[in-house]
Amino acid sequence: MNSIPMLPTIVVAMAGSIIIIVLSFLSLFYAYQLIRRQPENFLWGFLFYFCITLVCFSVSRAVGHLLKQILMISGNQEIWYEVAPYSGGFNSLLMISLAAVSIYYNKGLEAFRAMQKKAISLRHANEQLEVSAGKLQRLNVNLEEIVERRTKKLSASEKKFRNFFVNSKDMVYFCDSVDNLATMNKAGFGMLGYSMEDEPQLSLSDIFRNEDDVDKYFKTIIADGFVEDLEVEFVRADGTVIYVLLSATAVYDEEKQFVGCEGIAKDLTRVRTMMEQLASSEKMASVGQMAAGVAHEINTPLGIILGYSQLMMDDFTPESEEGESLVVIERQAKACRKIVADLLKFSRQSESARENILLSEVMEDVLAVTEHSLNMDHINAHRDLDKNIPKIVGDTEKLRQVFINFVNNAHHAMEKQGGGELYLSCRYDAEKEQVVATVRDTGHGIPDEVKAKIFDPFFTTKPVGKGTGLGLSVSYGIVKDHGGVIEVESPVKSDDGKTQGTQGTAFHVRLPVVSQEASPVIEN
Repeated sequence: MNSIPMLPTIVVAMAGSIIIIVLSFLSLFYAYQLIRRQPENFLWGFLFYFCITLVCFSVSRAVGHLLKQILMISGNQEIWYEVAPYSGGFNSLLMISLAAVSIYYNKGLEAFRAMQKKAISLRHANEQLEVSAGKLQRLNVNLEEIVERRTKKLSASEKKFRNFFVNSKDMVYFCDSVDNLATMNKAGFGMLGYSMEDEPQLSLSDIFRNEDDVDKYFKTIIADGFVEDLEVEFVRADGTVIYVLLSATAVYDEEKQFVGCEGIAKDLTRVRTMMEQLASSEKMASVGQMAAGVAHEINTPLGIILGYSQLMMDDFTPESEEGESLVVIERQAKACRKIVADLLKFSRQSESARENILLSEVMEDVLAVTEHSLNMDHINAHRDLDKNIPKIVGDTEKLRQVFINFVNNAHHAMEKQGGGELYLSCRYDAEKEQVVATVRDTGHGIPDEVKAKIFDPFFTTKPVGKGTGLGLSVSYGIVKDHGGVIEVESPVKSDDGKTQGTQGTAFHVRLPVVSQEASPVIEN
């Protein structure tokens, strides 16, 4: 009777224990599904471990209740009394575990949030890294194309510079900070008379004629960073001097330290010579006008003096003192008239007969007249006269006088040294359409300080009484009147541009050829 009212309670307790186990396992199953879907979610992780503890507690408590009822119904209360403390203690531990998990939930949540924040930061970093990786990937894809394009530009730029350096007709050079020429193009070596194959080790001090110009060059380029249009003199390998126009720029390293310079030098020797010739031409024109006026003014009184002296000679015997004086007066008056005639020729105030002539024949005539006197002084004449050259328009007598003057000057230059060689040549320059006649000797040559004055009227290096100084002046005027030019070369150079020696002089006369046959013309 006492056990009948407890039956529902026992049934409910046992059924509740079973339901608790089922529900706790069901909770564990769903928690497991959640954590599988979102393993990084802290809440699902906490719930999963909480469900494990809950399952353990449910199983322990349910087993304890079922075991108690079984033992009680079977009459083994003593066994339950012995097992009950252990079952209760185990349940208490599980309850403590649930409480601990619940207590540390907030701490875990804070840690989760911190980790989540860090994860977000890492995710952003990863996104930026992915963007950078994408850019890098695109750059890698286009890198070869970019490198190829820039390589082509660099190659084109280098080719332009190389062509300029190699093909430039001016000197292009690179010099280090201690004056050495590190690199120079072929034109530069040619300008200085050296061969690139010999690889000469040169410095600016070696090629600058004046040391002061070297100091000025480096001081200017260090102070200003460049040198512009500096006129200096260079010394060639054979010792001759050339005039150059120099421009250079300083070169600095990455630390802005001066390491050298690069520059261009242009040979102005020919330009300077032409300017000197132009100045001389202007001077000669002025002197010619003056000479013409003076000659006309002097010619009349000279004629009167010569006429009266010749009349008075009829009144005195040649042996008398008066007769001898009149002879001296006549001779000197005639000499003065010759000088006046030369002045008139120089100023081109005398008549000129123009016709088509062969210049080689004129030079042959000159040799025929002068060769005997040349041989007397052991001077050998050599001919190289082309008979097949075009004709020129000119005055035969005046051109003959020009070459006689050249031959006489060569004769005078070589007779002091006991003889020599005289070369007369005549050729046609088809490129310039000119006939070129040359008179060259092996005499003592013309010094540089004298060369610029040889065409000046009354300038002569001959002793007093040996010359008036008008021969080359008259020759200059005649050649100019024929539309030609006179070029002076001393010392004489060979065809390869090298100096044959320190002696010798060559006069080159260039005259234009006849475009068509012309009839003789008389000019005043």
